[in-house]
Amino acid sequence: MISISAVLTNLLSNRCVHFGCQNRFPKGGPYPECKYHSGPPVFHETAKFWSCCPNKKAFDWEEFQSLPCCQTGTCTDVADEDMAGQKQFLGGCDIREKMNGPALKSIDDFNASEAAGGSEGAPVIERLRSVLGELGVENELFDQVLEGIKNDVVSKNGSESDDATTVDESAKVLGSKLKAAMKGIAVEQLRIK
Repeated sequence: MISISAVLTNLLSNRCVHFGCQNRFPKGGPYPECKYHSGPPVFHETAKFWSCCPNKKAFDWEEFQSLPCCQTGTCTDVADEDMAGQKQFLGGCDIREKMNGPALKSIDDFNASEAAGGSEGAPVIERLRSVLGELGVENELFDQVLEGIKNDVVSKNGSESDDATTVDESAKVLGSKLKAAMKGIAVEQLRIK
């Protein structure tokens, strides 16, 4: 049975805002010393760990709660500016982003890349072809331009036309040509005004 004093103490106290600190203290202090983590917790698949201590993992809740903290300080009920807008917990996608891991590919992008010998540019070219088709650029025209760029790359590098390096280099050349065309349109628009 919960006592009335325990309920009142809970209502009249604050909890420390540091990650991992479970201390409660009266509103306005005194503030006890605390042990905490500098980063939020990560819950990925069955693993649980603190983002600041990725080498210490737990697989059940009690074990996670008992992981040693990496920071010491004084409890507080005011979140500092570094914590403003910060996620309170992270998942697998957050970890991949934080560690600058490779972006996950869609199945279509993966298949297009594999069909082109592992080319990273192949799925981009396929999406660009599709989008330009929706904007009214005929697929035949796109294919003709791309084939011309590929031929230039092959003659310059002496590689095969379906080689992944050729496809990637052709995507870069096409991108720079489209960028130049967009800049030309922007300049033209500025002169009209």
